[in-house]
Amino acid sequence: MRLIINIPAYNEEEKIRETIKRIPRQFEGIDEVFLQVVDDGSSDNTAKAAKEAGADFVLLHGINRRLGVMFATASENALKEGADIMVNIDADGQFDPHEISKLLHPILTNQADMVVGDRFSQSTAKNIPWIKDFFNRLGASLVGSFLNIKTNDLTCGFRAHNRETLLRLNNPSGFTYTQETIIDAIGKNLRVMWIPVQVTYFANRKSKIVKSVYSFVNNSARIILKAVRDVRPLKFFGIPGLILIAISLGLFCIFLAHYFQDFKITPYRNYLLSSLATFVIGLQFFVFALIADMIKTNRRLTEDMIYLFKKEKYK
Repeated sequence: MRLIINIPAYNEEEKIRETIKRIPRQFEGIDEVFLQVVDDGSSDNTAKAAKEAGADFVLLHGINRRLGVMFATASENALKEGADIMVNIDADGQFDPHEISKLLHPILTNQADMVVGDRFSQSTAKNIPWIKDFFNRLGASLVGSFLNIKTNDLTCGFRAHNRETLLRLNNPSGFTYTQETIIDAIGKNLRVMWIPVQVTYFANRKSKIVKSVYSFVNNSARIILKAVRDVRPLKFFGIPGLILIAISLGLFCIFLAHYFQDFKITPYRNYLLSSLATFVIGLQFFVFALIADMIKTNRRLTEDMIYLFKKEKYK
């Protein structure tokens, strides 16, 4: 059983040595452990520091390509190097590397295909901004409700994937991968599990991904909406369509109630016109749902072909 521990890094020269040295090199049920660092176009000596600290693979991006591309690069090299499991952990030391074994256990015992660190179910992460904590919990709750599964933490980067998951996942966004890959995995019927982990947010440390609360909320909402749209298109378009048609029927009933009182249309025509308009828009949403579902079917066939190609390429 081969494990690759991946560390995405961007300008982490000061922290990465300590993080690498803290990572255990032996785990129960694992025969080989390798450390992999993806340097996303750092302007400091992150790559050199990683090599000196003992990283087995250091992958370089010439420019900053963001977290989603880093995950794709890491996954591809992990598959190429024959990894049975890939664990992702941040370079800044906010997670405890000794908790990697907690993420490995469900995969090694065949209880899960993907295990995600859960920062919020047991307590509030230390020094996390309250607004980030709020929106993380809100996003997880909304997505879980939509997908009919309990999702505790969508954005935690501390997670483990088995080989099948790495072969199955596709990551279209460059901004990040955390939300999309969870939604994608659930949509492909992979077993996703959350395990409580400890995390410390350093009080004076600025996120290299999130530049502001607005950008965090905006980008996260856009990514989640796109991912949910692709995984559950009938729900995504069908529910708004159903709500609009229900509103149109309600308006039409109000119109009829007034009409049968004095048998006049003109004073109440706004109810009738509004009813017709919302009904047509609701019907359009149902058409969108059917079209999106057909696109989903075609995309699934394409993804199955990509999966078979990757499986053959990295066997």
